[in-house]
Amino acid sequence: MNLPQRVRIVEVGPRDGLQNETAIISVTTKAELIERLAAAGLWEIEAGSFVSHVRVPQMATTRRVIEELEPSLRERLDVLTPNLRGLEEAITCGVGGVAVFAAASRSFSLANIGCTVEESLDRFAPVVEAALSAGLRVRGYISCALGCPYEGDVAPRRVAALARDLAALGCEEISLGDTIGVGAPIAARRLVEEVARDVPLRRLAVHFHDTYGQALANIFACLELGVDVVDSSIAGLGGCPFAPGATGNVATEDVVYMLERSGVETGVDLTAAIAAGDFISERLGRANRAKTARALQARRQREDGAA
Repeated sequence: MNLPQRVRIVEVGPRDGLQNETAIISVTTKAELIERLAAAGLWEIEAGSFVSHVRVPQMATTRRVIEELEPSLRERLDVLTPNLRGLEEAITCGVGGVAVFAAASRSFSLANIGCTVEESLDRFAPVVEAALSAGLRVRGYISCALGCPYEGDVAPRRVAALARDLAALGCEEISLGDTIGVGAPIAARRLVEEVARDVPLRRLAVHFHDTYGQALANIFACLELGVDVVDSSIAGLGGCPFAPGATGNVATEDVVYMLERSGVETGVDLTAAIAAGDFISERLGRANRAKTARALQARRQREDGAA
């Protein structure tokens, strides 16, 4: 079995995790969550997005949240910037990275950003060019890489072609997103193998939602191929406003536990990560969805009862 010695976890909870919440979360709470995640050792954190406040109201305070944080921390943050106006805000805020997002499905692209896949690439080209000129990290997300809520299964070759196009634009890293969580390990492996024909493995990341409980298995299958960048969301927060039925991202706590128990380094303090997950879960009025958090809490309660 060949696993990477170390995996970089990209924490997407403050953006992809919170964007689907209906209750508006305060700027102070979002800023504290990011600070707690950073303190836990999560080096790269997706802090928010500069998108339509009408379509994604939870992200309306992104600039205010970032401005609450220390400049040294802002350099560790990424934000979604679908257009030049959003990029200008990102540069003004002092973040270190930006991301653009395209869909492997025409129907999802039309529902999500109101244009075809080809049109979205044309829109993103000047954004990526300007971001690189400003010295920012640039990621490219591919939505619906394993399935679309409108079209069903998505051919891996279509995803590979889109990944190649995003890389050609200048995206330094391509994150393959199972937006509706329909993937299973064999399909996930085949996807990565196909995309790697066009984009080197070192430039690929994986982003799995856990709708059918397959996210950890999918991640492990991809790690065995050599992928060493994983997106995850604290406390399993998430969903997608434009993907009916999609549930949360894989929980950061569960990913860290799996990797640590497999001898793979992450640089993340699991106890601190769980505390961060408990913090935001409490603010949302529910229990932490991470299975690791629940299991360790139950163990502590048993040990306290036996003492």
